[in-house]
Amino acid sequence: MLERLAERLGLRTNPTIFFVSAGLMVLILIVLLLYPGQTNAVFTLSRSWVVTNLGWFFILGVSLWLAFLLVVAFSKFGNIRLGNDDDRPTYSNLSWFTMLFAGGIGTVLMFWGVAEPISHFSNPPIDGVEPYSVEAAQDAMSFSLYHLGLHTWTIFALPGLAMAYFIYRYKLPVRVSSVFYPFLKDRIYGPIGKTIDIFAILGTLFGLGVSIGLGTSQINAGLTELVGLPDTVLPKVVIIALLTSVAVGSIVAGLDNGVKRLSNINIGMAVGLLMFVFLFGSTVFLARQIIETIGLYAQSIVPLSFWNDAMAPYTDDEGWGWQGGWTVFYWAWTVTWSPFMGIFVARISKGRTIREFILAVLFAPSAFTLIWFSVFGWSALEIDGIGGDGGAISAAVAESIPLAMFEFFENFPATTLVQGFAIVIVAIFFATSSDSASLVVDMLCTGDGDAGPVRQRVFWGVSEGVLAALLIVLAGETGLEALQQVITVVGLPIFILVFAMAFALARGLQQERIQRLRIVAPPPAPSEEEVTRSRDQGDD
Repeated sequence: MLERLAERLGLRTNPTIFFVSAGLMVLILIVLLLYPGQTNAVFTLSRSWVVTNLGWFFILGVSLWLAFLLVVAFSKFGNIRLGNDDDRPTYSNLSWFTMLFAGGIGTVLMFWGVAEPISHFSNPPIDGVEPYSVEAAQDAMSFSLYHLGLHTWTIFALPGLAMAYFIYRYKLPVRVSSVFYPFLKDRIYGPIGKTIDIFAILGTLFGLGVSIGLGTSQINAGLTELVGLPDTVLPKVVIIALLTSVAVGSIVAGLDNGVKRLSNINIGMAVGLLMFVFLFGSTVFLARQIIETIGLYAQSIVPLSFWNDAMAPYTDDEGWGWQGGWTVFYWAWTVTWSPFMGIFVARISKGRTIREFILAVLFAPSAFTLIWFSVFGWSALEIDGIGGDGGAISAAVAESIPLAMFEFFENFPATTLVQGFAIVIVAIFFATSSDSASLVVDMLCTGDGDAGPVRQRVFWGVSEGVLAALLIVLAGETGLEALQQVITVVGLPIFILVFAMAFALARGLQQERIQRLRIVAPPPAPSEEEVTRSRDQGDD
């Protein structure tokens, strides 16, 4: 029956995955719309339980994934190519990186680049640290980089590598279920495999919905500063509708013409904004801090990777501590993106070696993140007053986190122009994330790397916008807190799924036949006499 319906609608997809995913999404939307209060209460209680009892699992898990990836990268398996042995990358390194980054956490960096360091600066996560002190400033940068550096990209790299490996080495469908071929074998095509794919689609839609909610809040805050637009639910819904239209346009254009072009433009604009802050801020101070922050990150990454606020029951009224609202939220939120980012990164990484894939996906975006936070974060901390009592930026963060970036730009020339430019960057980041996710969700349904009919892709793009709008309506005045509750609960089962991917990948790699590499010495360099003789013959 579903096959006939798909044929009648002119769809090219797996009918079960498409219609069940779409049906469950519509059902969730109806529940959110009809029972917002009850839904919020359920998510509140569920989030409290997850954070209290399983927060340690999130923190330990991501750190173990990072260690696993580094071991694989430097092992004998690092030379395996994601595809046939003679395949080579489709995209240049620059285009590859920009698509990775813009589809990943571009919106997040714009949202948190100022807000997170200032938040930890004014409210230190570690007990006994004085707010606004030098130690608070250093801790603020360490936590910000921990949250958005190597660990975040680990959550993208692990499923991306697993999917790329099984899709291109084993010639399996472009689906999350393909990763579990070592365990499920042909059952990936049956009910178990389809259930995994449906769940991955729903998780992706929710994860993106939260991201769109954050980006929309920041755009709304910026427009409030510029033109006095009310910072309420209705304007946010209108903004989502307008930007979803832009994303749909990019979806129709496809990966090469739409996503690639939009990503390249967006990264260029973000780098321009970064250079503006660097040059018109305390340039010497920021140059010194970029270098020092590398050491700060290296020094703090191992302790923070295993710190899970175990003494929180004795220091926190809620019993689960500071990390429940920050680190656990970050990992739960990021992991809902992992099916989407995994497929997307796999799609653009065919032909690269496993070592090249891991090191580039982990370290290239993390290096950019470090520079971004060093420039924006340290600039904001200096302006707010290191060693003082706090300033206008920390006051803005206390009032509304999305206001942070725009209050920050009040300290630079051409304030209105720069604030408008920042809004455009956030909007395009939003569009690139949405169009990338829509293309990937469509691939999960079709099972191949080619885009399906336009109507299919447009459906998912519009669905993401509608889900994001309803999450905004559901959040209401509670805003970010409500979104945190939803995503923490949704993220748990997907986190378990990604954990299983590591075991599946390890099993698959063990079945590779890797011969000992034969190393051949380079040819000897010509002697001076040979060079001279060759030149003389040329003159003759």
